[in-house]
Amino acid sequence: MNSLDNTTPHKSSDYDRHVRQTIPFYETMHREAVDLVHRAMPGAGCWLDTGCGTGYLVELALPLFPETTFLLADPSAPMLEQAARRFQDLDPSWLRFLEPVTSQDLPSRLDGAVPQVITAMQVHHYLQPPERRRAVEACYRVLADDGLFVTFENVAPRTDSGIRLGLERWKYFQIRQGRSPEVVAQHLTRFNTRYFPVTVDQHLALLSEVGFQVVELFWFSQMQAGFYGLK
Repeated sequence: MNSLDNTTPHKSSDYDRHVRQTIPFYETMHREAVDLVHRAMPGAGCWLDTGCGTGYLVELALPLFPETTFLLADPSAPMLEQAARRFQDLDPSWLRFLEPVTSQDLPSRLDGAVPQVITAMQVHHYLQPPERRRAVEACYRVLADDGLFVTFENVAPRTDSGIRLGLERWKYFQIRQGRSPEVVAQHLTRFNTRYFPVTVDQHLALLSEVGFQVVELFWFSQMQAGFYGLK
């Protein structure tokens, strides 16, 4: 596996082809995020997707948000290039690509834009706890008052037994998707070495601590979960 051009285990050019073999319910999670925003903030004027990757979430959202300006941010230039290719035939006034930037550094890069919605899909679990806090604090800081923050991440079970069983299930999911046992075994070594999941309770506590007034878990399966916070 080559992860030299981004933090995932897949090259940016191969990401869309391989990610569905790796993450259970990948497409479902993205549809759930878009549906939540559509119900909570249907008239959002500005939506920032941090860690946007190849732009899949924004592609799903565009038909439901024809009046929304989307800001796409990612720390990986190759990922942004893949996203730009995805949208190359669209009216560019709908989209604005930021220069490569982490969530932690967003406050210095938005040039006055104030998003009503921020999404972070499978991105902040790559950060150690202090940087994860900085990332969530930065998202809170730049979000409009009454705005919505939505995040999906890999999460950690509460017990060692839960971790072992969760990783075992994840192993067989990937094998059933056609990945070799050797590749899957290497992928599972990333747990707590290349990405750093925290428990559901720790996620909820962090969102509350940085200031969100409403904090909820709204989707959970195996070792992935979705949360939202209202500012």
